[in-house]
Amino acid sequence: MASLHISNVRKAYGPTEILKNINIDVTDGDFLVLVGPSGCGKSTLLSLIAGLDTISGGEIRIDNDRVNDLHPSERDIAMVFQSYALYPNMTVGQNISFGLEMRKVSKVERDKAVADAARLLQIEHLIKRRPGQLSGGQRQRVAMGRALVRDPKIFLFDEPLSNLDAKLRVDMRTEIKKLHQRLGATIVYVTHDQIEAMTLATRIAVMKGGVIQQFGTPAEIYSTPANTFVATFMGSPSMNLIPAVLTTRSDTLVLTMGEGSAAVRLDLPAQSAAVARYAGKKVIAGLRPEAIGVESSRVPDAVREVAVKVLVMEPTGPDTLAALEMGGVEVAARLGADIPHSPGEHCNLRVDLSKLVLFDAQTEERIA
Repeated sequence: MASLHISNVRKAYGPTEILKNINIDVTDGDFLVLVGPSGCGKSTLLSLIAGLDTISGGEIRIDNDRVNDLHPSERDIAMVFQSYALYPNMTVGQNISFGLEMRKVSKVERDKAVADAARLLQIEHLIKRRPGQLSGGQRQRVAMGRALVRDPKIFLFDEPLSNLDAKLRVDMRTEIKKLHQRLGATIVYVTHDQIEAMTLATRIAVMKGGVIQQFGTPAEIYSTPANTFVATFMGSPSMNLIPAVLTTRSDTLVLTMGEGSAAVRLDLPAQSAAVARYAGKKVIAGLRPEAIGVESSRVPDAVREVAVKVLVMEPTGPDTLAALEMGGVEVAARLGADIPHSPGEHCNLRVDLSKLVLFDAQTEERIA
């Protein structure tokens, strides 16, 4: 396996800039997920790594080798496509071994590689079948097997699960995670699905408009989003963003959400000096749904009680999603499965302010 270094990479088609100064460092064995809305440039970046398109500026290195001008066949990468790209007239075994055959690998070695990949992916019983006789999940395993036998430095996945139904997508996601854990492979994976990104990645690059909005671990992306775009794009339901004002009372910072009689005023636990400098200014308060209606917290001193009105309750089985009115603003909360409240009811819920994230009201960047 290998490391991947992307330095100041740009891609433009005429005057239209698709990627703008992309910088990413992936270490050996990392699982990098490129995530973002359609048209953000994530698939374009994957194509540049693969050598299927040329870069307009910057540098891509695999290990210490600059690959900008290398043909895809010389980069030692293997790609798994959204469309599977299997040959319909070949059996599963022939599809998996075709690339090796083109490289003049001996039949003995080919057969061993195919058998090893089939065993790893649990498709030994499908070796003699053709793609038309397989389900979508089985076809995706065959496409992965074809990549595996190459034993490349880097695996590239281009939205490989988007054609599968919801349950199969979850199952295949688990299989890909297991595969990464077994192989310790370096993987770059493109998706627009933030659940896939959070569950699969060791590193995530959130993209928008050809720019990386944030690069970090799933925990960093989720708990300390760099801006309001990342805050709302990652997480389901997304982070609540509530217009607020910071003031001081004695030596305590007070967060006021809403206006007039509906306003909610909360004494904040100790904050950073950067947050303290916003006293007297408008901010955006970010709270994840699970921070509202908590029963306990790792930081008990950060828990506050807040008056809310229940608007909608959506039982999901293990928990209940609720739409609440708090400070005159509608917010989403993830409550317990047996929460004893009903729509229209006024009640008090506990809010965990240790999970509060504050953003600049003008720039929408997180206040560190």
